[in-house]
Amino acid sequence: MIPAHEQLVSLIAQMPDCIVAFSGGVDSAVVAKAAHLALGNRAIAVTGVSASLATGELETAERIAKSIGIQHEIVQTDELSKQAYLDNRPNRCWHCKTELYDQLRQLASRLGKTTLLSGANADDLGDFRPGLQAADEHQVRSPLAECGFSKATVREIAKHWDLEVWDKPATPCLSSRVVYGLDITPERLTRIDAAEQFLRSLGLQNVRVRYHHDDLARLEVALADLPRLSEDGIRTKVASKLREIGFRYVTIDLEGFRSGSFQQLVPAEQLLEYGNN
Repeated sequence: MIPAHEQLVSLIAQMPDCIVAFSGGVDSAVVAKAAHLALGNRAIAVTGVSASLATGELETAERIAKSIGIQHEIVQTDELSKQAYLDNRPNRCWHCKTELYDQLRQLASRLGKTTLLSGANADDLGDFRPGLQAADEHQVRSPLAECGFSKATVREIAKHWDLEVWDKPATPCLSSRVVYGLDITPERLTRIDAAEQFLRSLGLQNVRVRYHHDDLARLEVALADLPRLSEDGIRTKVASKLREIGFRYVTIDLEGFRSGSFQQLVPAEQLLEYGNN
């Protein structure tokens, strides 16, 4: 059987060139590494930057691109200028990815490139992800998904290639922390970012600060960290800091960290409706 990393490189080698939508997370890092091995200087990694990008993520992307050796470009995206994005409906990610892929298509035209690649893997195909619809509309290919690679397989490939992000937790955009229906604003994104950075400074790695109505912060941390977060000294420090940042109420979610928890608040028929639009 051909090793997974060789399958990926072989698939991308059939392309004339590529631009990789590069966040610096494990998925896009593996695609960027494979693209560089397969295409050399015909492959470019591009990172979109806006107010919804968490602190430190651009620096990580720059460092990983340098370690891979792939050419790295940065584009400014302007999704916060779009009212449909600010309205924060369940299809918010479609508007964000549409803005990103519009920018990448324009860059591809200027550079004479033809192929856009994303880091979507096979596990993503079973989730509610309006961003995948935007990818389809922009003819973006997902080589990890095309190879049938799960997230676990992607991490194995990243570890094989000694990519430092092989075990990096997923870090979606800050807007994903705002409850659907509550407007996205730069101020709210700044509060979320500051709160999550503070929690990480306490040694809590898998964290989400979910922003609810009335400036309520719902903290999700790994289940193993719940006892520590509930200790009087830590609990009072966290509550005080988050109030200082601008939250009025601070709660701890007893179910712990989990990706996409806001999707539980959306009726299944509404998810289906957005997924088909």
